[in-house]
Amino acid sequence: MSLINNVIRKIFGGTKSEKDIREIQPLVERINEIEKQLDAGTADELRAATKRLQAKIADAIKPQETEIAELQEKLETEDITSVNEREKMYDRIDELKKEIDEVIAKTLDEILPDAFAIVKNTARRFANNETVEVTATEYDKDLSAICPHITIDGDKAIWNHTWIAGGNPVTWNMIHYDVQLIGGTILHQGKIAEMATGEGKTLVATLPVFLNALAGRGVHVVTVNDYLAKRDAEWMGPIFQFHGLKVDCIDKHEPNSEARRRAYQADITYGTNNEFGFDYLRDNMAIRPDELVQREHNYAIVDEVDSVLIDDARTPLIISGPVSKKSNGDELFVEYRPRVERLYNAQKSLFTKTFAEAKSLIGSPEKEKAEEGAKLLLRAYKALPKTNALIKFLSEQGMKTLLTKTENIYMAENNKYMPIITDELFFVIDEKNNIIELTEKGIDFLSADLEDKNFFVLPDIGDKIAEIEKSTQSAEDKVKAKEDLIQDYAIKSERVHTINQLLKAYALFTIDQEYVVMDNQVKIVDEQTGRIMEGRRYSDGLHQAIEAKERVKVEAATQTHATITLQNYFRMYKKLAGMTGTAITEAKEFWDIYKMEVVTAPTNKPVIRKDYDDLIYKTRREKYNAVIDHIEELTNAGRPVLVGTTSVEISELLSRMLTRKKLPHTVLNAKLHQKEAEIVALAGQPGHITIATNMAGRGTDIKLTPEVKEAGGLAIIGTERHDSRRVDRQLRGRAGRQGDPGSSQFFVSLEDDLMRKFGSERIARIMDKMGLEEGEVIQHSMISKSIERAQQKVEENFFGIRKRLLEYDDVMNSQREVIYTKRRHALYGDRIGIDFANMMYDVCVSLVSNAHGNIDYEEFKFELLRILSLECPIDEQEYLRLSQDEIIEKIYNALLEIYNNRVSKISEQANPVIQKVYTEQGATYKNIVVPISDGRRMFNIVTNLEKAAKSEGRELVRSFLKTFILVSIDEAWKEHLRELDDLKQSVQNASYEHKDPLLIYKFESFDLFQAMLEKVNKEVVSSVLKAHIPLRAEAQEAQEQRHRSMSNMQARKDDAQQGQTNNMQDTRQQQKQMPVHNELRIGRNDPCPCGSGKKYKNCHGRSGAESLD
Repeated sequence: MSLINNVIRKIFGGTKSEKDIREIQPLVERINEIEKQLDAGTADELRAATKRLQAKIADAIKPQETEIAELQEKLETEDITSVNEREKMYDRIDELKKEIDEVIAKTLDEILPDAFAIVKNTARRFANNETVEVTATEYDKDLSAICPHITIDGDKAIWNHTWIAGGNPVTWNMIHYDVQLIGGTILHQGKIAEMATGEGKTLVATLPVFLNALAGRGVHVVTVNDYLAKRDAEWMGPIFQFHGLKVDCIDKHEPNSEARRRAYQADITYGTNNEFGFDYLRDNMAIRPDELVQREHNYAIVDEVDSVLIDDARTPLIISGPVSKKSNGDELFVEYRPRVERLYNAQKSLFTKTFAEAKSLIGSPEKEKAEEGAKLLLRAYKALPKTNALIKFLSEQGMKTLLTKTENIYMAENNKYMPIITDELFFVIDEKNNIIELTEKGIDFLSADLEDKNFFVLPDIGDKIAEIEKSTQSAEDKVKAKEDLIQDYAIKSERVHTINQLLKAYALFTIDQEYVVMDNQVKIVDEQTGRIMEGRRYSDGLHQAIEAKERVKVEAATQTHATITLQNYFRMYKKLAGMTGTAITEAKEFWDIYKMEVVTAPTNKPVIRKDYDDLIYKTRREKYNAVIDHIEELTNAGRPVLVGTTSVEISELLSRMLTRKKLPHTVLNAKLHQKEAEIVALAGQPGHITIATNMAGRGTDIKLTPEVKEAGGLAIIGTERHDSRRVDRQLRGRAGRQGDPGSSQFFVSLEDDLMRKFGSERIARIMDKMGLEEGEVIQHSMISKSIERAQQKVEENFFGIRKRLLEYDDVMNSQREVIYTKRRHALYGDRIGIDFANMMYDVCVSLVSNAHGNIDYEEFKFELLRILSLECPIDEQEYLRLSQDEIIEKIYNALLEIYNNRVSKISEQANPVIQKVYTEQGATYKNIVVPISDGRRMFNIVTNLEKAAKSEGRELVRSFLKTFILVSIDEAWKEHLRELDDLKQSVQNASYEHKDPLLIYKFESFDLFQAMLEKVNKEVVSSVLKAHIPLRAEAQEAQEQRHRSMSNMQARKDDAQQGQTNNMQDTRQQQKQMPVHNELRIGRNDPCPCGSGKKYKNCHGRSGAESLD
């Protein structure tokens, strides 16, 4: 196969990655030429080169920016009342903004060699010189006040090449080599750069980050944890700051703070994926423009892109609060736990009996008894497939093959004969798909002590409704019967869902593997990294079920206020790039979902690590004994060993075995993840043994001493093949960085989860035919490839699941975009007139389409009067004669006239008071509060005094529109999200009727969304047309409003159920902050370091001075 691949590569000129790199190579040569020229000049000339590039970008987009400014001025200063004309002008502004994006993209491509050369030469100057001296700018002086590595000497700024990063001093010693220039170009092109561990991806990112930051539209660098975000911002920051670019990290600042807003205004912003996503949600809950922190989503580089955009992609970020009504959902888990526990124990007893009988019959010489034994073995497997005794038995010669053969017989003809196996069980487990299904026997067991034997059975709602329709009841009785049926169905649906989730918790989720219990809380363990995922909870009530099982507090249910998945958040960026050491195995998913290509960059030095074929054992016990022996052998040779595990349980088992052997070692698992960087950094010491989960320590290199290199380098031992090839590649990649020696060896047994569920039957048959004794091992490249094919099956299965979940989320995402666009228009207020005109038109369309041909003229008149307080502008003859479109147009024009009259009336009533306040106290007051009522509610409208006075009161009406649209949208959207959550759960039952739940979800959610928009439109239009200023109302000064605090809201990943009863609380576990000391400590009366000659307290030490780090 490899020969065929080589022939094809030669015919077509290599792989796609190789072709891409050949195209980039001329750019690399050009960058190095320019860099040599820059190196011959001074540091001031280097800085001037940056200014020239910024000027070139500004000149390129000047025509479009000038036209936009003219249009905006025209919209603000001229009285343009025509909605159509204003809409055309706004459309033109949108077109010009797209043109600007295109021009910037083209210009950045042109200046790429120059920009990359500037960064490389800056790195060279810092690496080769202890200090770099330049003519001091105001920015240098500002930085010198807070950065100890910058000092001002007269008109010169002296930059030292040692600064603080991550709490420790670092001396800059890096210069970009050619493969890093290739990686930087790949990132600028909006692709994923797959670069091996140790190739310096953090340094690579400085190239495209600097280039794209020159446009002044913001660049986001996304990391997987806050330690890396803060460290990288401080470590790489001076390279950018030297050229006048501002750098900040959002994780250093509190959410919704002015400091975080400034962090987003910086040219380059570092942060964690979660915080970027949560800030987006918080921005879309803001009630004033100055509460917004984020800018437009321009360009982002995602570090460890596979972890963020694959592993965490479908995890929803949620801001939530307590449910508005009392819910006993959490109580149901506690109430039904004893029943499920008894059911699970009954299944365990049945399994024990069935399994024992199967073992006794399978070896019988009588064919019938042997077949009965095989049938019972399959039944035991369907009952509890994860039981250790069964796993061990299936690893014996011929047993796995026998089970598969028997299963195929009973699965024939679309599972026709499977009930023979499963009817005797209480529930059936499909381990591959993580599904549990109650049998009739299980339902009877659960309801044995209840009078209602259908207590845990969902009624067939379709048949029941048909029976009600056919009955002779009155219309009122039929309606009541249907309502009772639907209510009963909803109650039973929640009950059955609770039982199913409790069953999953008992049968499929194991403590110290999928989760741990710490501080009386259930915490999820990341299957990829082994880290505890603080704040994350299993969705659909599963987390509550596990809490009930472990007898810790079952957290109360919450209501979603705003939500988005990381998948959809990152798809909003105009340009998205990523870097990682392991992406090529997920290349199809990256392209299908994000339209991002994966390009494999070459290594700076050839990889000389030895990757050995897998060692296959029959049982886990044999495998672990072999692992310990191999570790002892390697440490005796003076080599450090990194042992990769897939769970906390295995880490602790190996630790106990090493302790018995008196081999000193360090363990890094979910319970010790805070020490990750420290433990991984020591993993390269001679003879050091480190046990860690397969992807632990990403972002921290394992550096080897010369004696370790001589001994053979770092030895990687994998104790199990992971479901994903990417994770195994990541573990292997810990060794062999930058041409270091090393080796990797995986130990596998037939009892491992991957081998049990997806392992090739061929492997089992080979081992059976060879008649291997206990402790014997097989090793062959063919076996290793067979295991990789099994991994590929799992990856394809997971991709299918992720893609289907994305389709569900896309439905909500399209609705979210509509709502958030309306909300943003209302918040800024610039297009609010157009939006309100569209709302009025939509209300007219809705009313006329529902009424015309369905109700008579008198009813239609009443509807207009009730909803819009509008006298019908047409008579009965016109109502019958005119078409729908003609009636809509007449009603819309009548509404528009009423609206204009209402605006004039409110303006005329408020203007004298506003003018008086502005004349007498305009210098004192910034905003004023004017009460406005819609007849049902009173709103205290805050409006800008100066704008209201100059517009003769019209600004007040616009402020009222803004307030009411925001209130209406927020309330409706919150309720809509709750309905979508309920819908997503309820449609899953459609699969029992052989219908596609996703299709039903799309149709039903669209109807819900249409109904929500219609409700919002009617509510807003009705209230605005009834708006008036109450008699004796007075305009008052608006007190300076504080930023709306969202720290009392719960920000979480997944379906967290941690809301409090009274207030919304942020219940995320706060990570311990690293002791980062990167500020210069100066006495208040000392001279300011900026060289101004003033005291520090009167210069950069003034209270409230902005941080520029």
